[in-house]
Amino acid sequence: MSYQPYPSSGKPVEPERPPAPPSVVNAVKLMYVGAAISVISLVISLASIGGTKDAIRKARPTLTTTQVNQLNTFIIALAVVSGVIGVALWLWMARANGQGKNWARILSTVLFGLATLDLFGVLSQPKTALGFIFPVLTWLVGAGAVFLLWRKDSTDFFRPLGKYDPSVDARVKPPSSLQ
Repeated sequence: MSYQPYPSSGKPVEPERPPAPPSVVNAVKLMYVGAAISVISLVISLASIGGTKDAIRKARPTLTTTQVNQLNTFIIALAVVSGVIGVALWLWMARANGQGKNWARILSTVLFGLATLDLFGVLSQPKTALGFIFPVLTWLVGAGAVFLLWRKDSTDFFRPLGKYDPSVDARVKPPSSLQ
């Protein structure tokens, strides 16, 4: 009699991940807040972009009208692209961290480090109140999310499933039939 294995997709079955602990759930919520703040910031920056040409003319009076228009178009395109990328990164990291992907926790931390460097640039230049508030608010949300992602209960959640972990597995005694 031959054994017929149950048909499968050929992929190994991974153990089911337990539900995310409150610290990860709250970090994911903060990431969604970060995405919302980024959308609001993008909309406000696009709404206030009308004065950009005057600011360009004031900063660079030697530019021709064509050059001012080209630079203005570039600034608008840069604002839209960077704003959309920022929102997409927040949403992607929220989803991946909520699924327990350790690479996403690491990437979120790296992105927060880059945001910290960017904040130094923002603080070193004169800005309007809105140009100051949104980057600081975004940074604070990121700081809260990263802090929550690296708590002990979060670290346990991000541990790979089905892998041997000596810090946990060494305390587990094998059944007496295997000794």
